[in-house]
Amino acid sequence: MQNLSDALKKSEEGDVMFDSFSRGRYATDASLYQMKPVGVMSPKSEDDIAAAIDIAAQQGGPLLARGGGTSQCGQTVNNALVLDNTQYFNDILELDVEGMRCVVRPGIVLDELNRALKPHGLWYPVDVSTASRATIGGMTANNSSGGKTLRNGLMRDNVLSIDA
Repeated sequence: MQNLSDALKKSEEGDVMFDSFSRGRYATDASLYQMKPVGVMSPKSEDDIAAAIDIAAQQGGPLLARGGGTSQCGQTVNNALVLDNTQYFNDILELDVEGMRCVVRPGIVLDELNRALKPHGLWYPVDVSTASRATIGGMTANNSSGGKTLRNGLMRDNVLSIDA
């Protein structure tokens, strides 16, 4: 664990947290499950994420990308290095109003995305009950749905492509 912490701190510009308090904060989600991660990293760039993947692979440790922690089945907790995408990886990179599509980073919260789309008469139609905390990355990983799924579809029906 210390080797992973040292390697990340040398390679990353994002926030790297291996203290007990930070690990405890990420040990739970909206489910009943609790698993303390080995550490937490909030990436600031794609290079941060690539380095974290490389270092975790070299160390033989698991890696878990996490958004808002709204999962009710425990998908966002594990004894892994957690990548928290909500702090820095949470913006809209491109908005094509005419084409009714946008490119976003995985940490953007659904309500924030819809606030940005509203002035253009647009909204993201997957209506999860945790929209104030659920991230697009987490919703994609879970193939989220909502009360209007029969009309508007699941996440997979509203995503054109993913660059991962």
